[in-house]
Amino acid sequence: MTSSKSLPSSLKIFHGLGAVAYGIKDNGFSVFLLIFYNQVMGLDAGLVGTVIMAALIFDALADPVIGELSDRTQSRWGRRLPWLYSAAIPVGVAWMLLWHPPALSETGLLLWLFATAILARFLIAMCEIPSIALVPEITSDYDERTVLMRYRLLCAWGGGLFILILAYGVFFTDAKGVGDPEGYDAFSLCGALIMTGSVLFSALAQHPYVARQSPAARPAHSLRQALFEMRETLSNRAFVILACAALFGLINQGMTFALSNYLLSYVWQLERMEFLYYGLVLFLGVVLAFFIVPSVSRKMGKKNGAILLAIVTLSANTALYCCWLFDMVPGGMANPQPIFMFGFTIFANSAAIGMMILTNSMFADVVEASEAETGRRSEGLFFAGYFFTQKCAVGIGTFIAGMILTFSAFPEKAVAGQIDIAILHNFALFYMLALLVIGFIGISILRHFPISRESHNERLRVLNTAAESAS
Repeated sequence: MTSSKSLPSSLKIFHGLGAVAYGIKDNGFSVFLLIFYNQVMGLDAGLVGTVIMAALIFDALADPVIGELSDRTQSRWGRRLPWLYSAAIPVGVAWMLLWHPPALSETGLLLWLFATAILARFLIAMCEIPSIALVPEITSDYDERTVLMRYRLLCAWGGGLFILILAYGVFFTDAKGVGDPEGYDAFSLCGALIMTGSVLFSALAQHPYVARQSPAARPAHSLRQALFEMRETLSNRAFVILACAALFGLINQGMTFALSNYLLSYVWQLERMEFLYYGLVLFLGVVLAFFIVPSVSRKMGKKNGAILLAIVTLSANTALYCCWLFDMVPGGMANPQPIFMFGFTIFANSAAIGMMILTNSMFADVVEASEAETGRRSEGLFFAGYFFTQKCAVGIGTFIAGMILTFSAFPEKAVAGQIDIAILHNFALFYMLALLVIGFIGISILRHFPISRESHNERLRVLNTAAESAS
């Protein structure tokens, strides 16, 4: 049963730690996977982006099934913990396979990427969907849900940035940088160990708080009925609006992550130590978001706060690349000073993460909106729908990234400082325009989200009154 009381700090931390594995996975898929199969394995960037998109969309189809099965799981430990215990070790194994393709033809490598990408993300979904579905089970409070999401995003980004800093500072330190095949051995092993360890530790630490006999599962007399209930649940208006808005925001994130190494290495021409500073800058943005979000949410509500932060991040990124395109960056295009880019990045990243915290919390509030309409609580299914959206978005974003590289005629085996400036100009221009168009579509959709603090609290009152009358 949910509670509106303030949660113990230890529970918030333990719950958040479960998202470390997701952060490492997201970092690997979004930052390194395209460049690994393109620059290290020698595959065409457009083909790699297409295969990643196809794999993620194919894999995403399994998410609603995982969410539905999680909602229907019955055990003396509850509905979610059995999933976390069973998937923790396999996800580490799948992660290792993704970064260790055998000697194959081009077609064979593309098939290996397709299969292992599906496997790794499927197993991550088995960890992440049940874990995040605990949020609306743990608390019904409008603001406490945002607090839990703050810790989840802090840990997810912290895990991703930790492996990023290790990558740039330890694993990819020779002249080849992220093009060094041996660096990916240590990168993948370290990631696998942390992913498995974080999921197991989070589940074990939360066990005393959340392990209880799960409620009786909803009866489903046929597969057809179960599919009907899933469709009815996911047709909730608030969920559809939020999922569509999130789709465009996550496309931008996936595109940016997929192009980050290209942007940092070839546009901003960062040296090895400057990559480490970049990781610290990103983490500073995470910390700023962690502390800024509560006041934004209290003053503006989740929806308006998310819209404001989305506008801030789009404005900061647009201003940054306009300065580069018009040669207004200190040092010029030939030798841009990284401190200039770092300053814009802090604002853009903190606003983007704050927006993600608020939208994730909004997904938790959809649970009661649906319960009021259908009489069913479907936490797992809703967050599975969110992850379905996220996987599609990352795949589409990676695909767009590959197309941007192709249309700008970006060379393979590129060397920083030796690329035609016209190519870099087109590359940065296409990236900036894509950010703007995709971002403003998402904002225009988010404006229609119908749940506010007042409507949420009133809905809780009605549901609690109905529950008391039935008991």
